[in-house]
Amino acid sequence: MVHGGTSVDHFPTPRRGAQPGSPASCQGRHGESSRFEWSVGDDGDPAELVSAFLSGNGLPVREMGRTATQFHPTGAGTPCGAALYVSAAAGCVMAGGPVGAPSPVPGIPDVVAVVHTHRGPSESSPSVMGACAMSTGDSGGSAGGASPDGWRLGPWRDSWSRAEHAAAVSAVRAAIGRGDVYQVNVVGHASAPYTGDPGPALARVAGLPGARYGGVLSGDGWALATASPETLVEIRGGRIITRPIKGTRPATAAGRAELLASAKERAEHVMIVDLERNDLARLGAGAVRVDELFAVRRWCGLWQAESVVSAPLDQPVDLADVLRALCPGGSVTGAPKRAALAEIARLEPVGRGVGMGALGWVGPDHLDLGLSIRTAAVDGERAHLWAGGGITIDSDPLAEVEEAAAKAAPMRAALAGP
Repeated sequence: MVHGGTSVDHFPTPRRGAQPGSPASCQGRHGESSRFEWSVGDDGDPAELVSAFLSGNGLPVREMGRTATQFHPTGAGTPCGAALYVSAAAGCVMAGGPVGAPSPVPGIPDVVAVVHTHRGPSESSPSVMGACAMSTGDSGGSAGGASPDGWRLGPWRDSWSRAEHAAAVSAVRAAIGRGDVYQVNVVGHASAPYTGDPGPALARVAGLPGARYGGVLSGDGWALATASPETLVEIRGGRIITRPIKGTRPATAAGRAELLASAKERAEHVMIVDLERNDLARLGAGAVRVDELFAVRRWCGLWQAESVVSAPLDQPVDLADVLRALCPGGSVTGAPKRAALAEIARLEPVGRGVGMGALGWVGPDHLDLGLSIRTAAVDGERAHLWAGGGITIDSDPLAEVEEAAAKAAPMRAALAGP
């Protein structure tokens, strides 16, 4: 079902903190004016439907290549832009691939767009997340005493054991050996019961160091928070940019040296860079170039390798076409993308939910969507997160299990509390 309208009463869960990817100069001044939601199983093409909704609300998403000639209004009552979220499952629909296992958070829509206008200086912003708060008697377990806001997180339950995760890695290596794929990203899910107000915990996630897209998005009875460092797609100043991340080591001097010296990590990374180059070329952009290759940057306690790929947009591009070309992101699927999606659907026992999708901002003068890695969700009963990694023929199954755990650790710590 598609929801669109000007009333926020149908979506009573208030927002806390910045919207992911929103302009820093406008944070704290946003007021929701209209919302769109779509879930897998609803009618219609989600890429076209959300683009039509945003266009109908005054955002120039039918001519994304003309962002260089646009400006960003700031006066009270003027549109600032829209928060946009696309789940991994919705991305699969857009790409024409298999959706995979059902989401463990079915109450969270697969596409959400929330249009915001600028509030005046006397208008305040809501600050609590009451619709996601649970009473202290509703949880099935506790990992410690409750915090002053009543927050208490119970024990984590993983979607697969370490042995099952390692077996999935081995299965991907076998598929590569058969020539079915070159690389596949496999992802696990974990959830934990909670009580109390999740707002401060989600704010801690959004505030993790290195979170380029740190922020919180919420709806009726659900919320998600991202600490993503990775750009899926940015359109600004007449250029389209993607910044794939692939390759991880501990944030030590030895870890950095090991990452830079790893032939396996570099080969995996270059495969995804080539995939993203092809995705940009599908949009009919100008000459695609790699502006930066395998640059090592820090996220929390980890080093990660990032590249920058861009192209000029010499003609207007529709947001719907951008979403179809880039979603789901190559660094969280694999190569070739559709073959990798088939392996993911075969191997992962739980859907990716809010993880491995797209989350960011559509403004009158730019588009900036992060990949929803390092992303957590709450649904009124449990907290959820996802973590994984890319698998190549040279992957060591146990090392891949450890890498996924290392990526999840800062998220678990932030959700648990200070």
